[in-house]
Amino acid sequence: MKNTARFLSEAIDLARANIARGGRPFGAVVVKDGDVIANGVNEILATNDPTAHAEMTAIRAASQALGSPNLQGCAVYASGNPCPMCMAAMRLSGVERVVYAYSNDDGEPYGLSTAAIYADLAKPFDEQLMKIEYVPLRPESGSHLYAEWKAANASNRPAAALGMQVVADRCSPRRQR
Repeated sequence: MKNTARFLSEAIDLARANIARGGRPFGAVVVKDGDVIANGVNEILATNDPTAHAEMTAIRAASQALGSPNLQGCAVYASGNPCPMCMAAMRLSGVERVVYAYSNDDGEPYGLSTAAIYADLAKPFDEQLMKIEYVPLRPESGSHLYAEWKAANASNRPAAALGMQVVADRCSPRRQR
């Protein structure tokens, strides 16, 4: 619990410093083997990039620090409840633990909750607010897009398939309890 409090405090300190710079109140640190290897803050307002959430900037920095998109063995400590995009990115990268200090309920009065997005994403596609369409277009020329990718990456298979393999391994029925 001592390290958890220390890492969460670091994420909160990053969030406070970001507020002082005119940013949003979110910070995150990535920890591996008990050491902070990267951190990030919400940079949406500074960059006009809607994906520049604290967790995203932290995992991007961690991947650069490790020289790999594989963040297995890492934990992310965030000042606030990670949104669905950040959760998905952490899962795809292999992050094994996520800890946050402020919940969606804590953020709701300030317009900082993503609970409604989580609820909408839990619905079938045809019931979600955003229109989502599957159009199975297959050009007449060329091979199947994914088969082409697999063939092109046959010699680099472990790195190329990392994200989906991590998710497949973690979501396997034999791993669920």
